[in-house]
Amino acid sequence: MDTVTPGKLNHFLCPMICVRKVQNKVIVAISVALSNRSCNRPIPSKHFLSNKNCWAPILTRRRLEPIGSRFLSCYRNSRLLILQSVWLIFEANRTGLEKHKVRILKQKMELLGINCNDSCIPGNYSNLLCPKCKGGRSIERSLSVHIVEDADFAMWRCYRTCCGWAGQAFADGRVTIEGMNIIFKVSSPRQITAEGIILEPIGEKLIAYFGDRMISEETLRRNSVMQMAGNQGIIAFTYRRNGVLIGCKYRTMEKNFWQDKGTEKWLYGLDDINEATEIVIVEGEIDKLSVEEAGFRNCVSVPGGAPQIVSTKDLPSWEKDKAYQYLWNCKEYLDKVSRIILATDGDVCGQALAEELARRLGKERCWLVQWPKKDHSSCFKDANEVLKCLGPNALREVIETAELYQVCTINQLI
Repeated sequence: MDTVTPGKLNHFLCPMICVRKVQNKVIVAISVALSNRSCNRPIPSKHFLSNKNCWAPILTRRRLEPIGSRFLSCYRNSRLLILQSVWLIFEANRTGLEKHKVRILKQKMELLGINCNDSCIPGNYSNLLCPKCKGGRSIERSLSVHIVEDADFAMWRCYRTCCGWAGQAFADGRVTIEGMNIIFKVSSPRQITAEGIILEPIGEKLIAYFGDRMISEETLRRNSVMQMAGNQGIIAFTYRRNGVLIGCKYRTMEKNFWQDKGTEKWLYGLDDINEATEIVIVEGEIDKLSVEEAGFRNCVSVPGGAPQIVSTKDLPSWEKDKAYQYLWNCKEYLDKVSRIILATDGDVCGQALAEELARRLGKERCWLVQWPKKDHSSCFKDANEVLKCLGPNALREVIETAELYQVCTINQLI
C-alpha cells in the first residue's frame, strides 16, 4: 500500500481473484470467496481457457486497456457469468461421477445375477426377474431394484413371500450385502427401530391410496403407518407395544404381504386395548383402521392370515400353538377383557379364523359380527368394504349389533 498516490488510479492484486499472463492474454482464475459476490452485467469475453482442474474466462489485453471506473465496473460485473460457467462445469463433472457410480453398482448386481436394464437409473424403481426364485411358476418380475438418487448405493428385494431375497450394493469399497431378508432381519424385538428397518413417513401416493378406502391421514398418523424408505408403493404397518416398535408388516398395493424373519408375533394395535374391557378383533390391519374410522379405537388385528378349515384336534399347549402364538404373547391384555367382538372376514377362511379364536379366547365372552347383504346372493366381505360402500355409521351399527357367538353358531346350524 506504500505506492498509493492521491489523484492517481492505483492498481493492486485483488485478494478475491488471481491474474496471470499467458501469451499476451490475462487469465482470471476464480477464488472460492467469489461465490459470495453477484452482478448483472455480462462477461467481456466469450473465450475460455481450461486445464484438468479448472475453467476460466480469458480477457484479452485489448479488453483491459480502458482506464478508470468503466473498466473496473465491467471487470467487477463479469463475476456472475463466471460463476454460472463454473456451476455448469461442476454439474457436468457431478453427472459424470454419478454415471460412473451407476456403472459400478450395475456391475456388482450383475455378479449376483441381477440383469439391470436401461430403466435402472437413479431415483427409479425397476421390476426385474429375481435370480433366486425366477419369479415362480408365473415367471413374475418380483424383484424391485432401486438406485438412490446420488447413486451411492442400490437396494433390491423380491416381493414373493416364499423368496424375500434382498440386499444392498455400494458404489464405494463397501462389501455387497445380500441374503434372505438380511438387510431388515432382526434377532429380537428390542433391536427393531424405524431407522434400522429403513422406514420413512407415509407419502402422498399411499395417503391417496388409503383415502380411496375411506381411511383418513389422521388415522394413519395415529397408528404410525409408514412406508419402506424410498418406495411409496410399500406400506409398513408398525407393531408397537407401550409406544415401542416391536415388529413391522409390509404390504404392497397389489396385496402382497410379508414380515421379516425372526419377528415375534403380536396383535396389531396392541396399545389401543391396554385398558379396554371390550375389544374388537379383525383379520387385517386395514380393517383395524376402518373400524377406527367408525369410532372404535379398542380394536386389534391378527398379524397373519386365516386358516383354510377349523382344526378337529384338541387345542395344543401354548408352546406348540405356533399359528396363534400372538394370542399367547398378548395374554395379559386379553385376560382383562370381558367382551370380544370377532369381526373377521365373511368368507369361509374368515369364519374358520373366528372359530379358532373363539376356541382359545372362550366362546362365552365372544360376539360375532354379521356382515350386511351386498345383494341377493352375497354379503360384504369385511370392515373396509362396508366402510367404503356404506360409510362409517353403517359399519358402527354392524359392530354394535354383533350377536353372542354361541347363538350365531346355533343359528347357522339351524
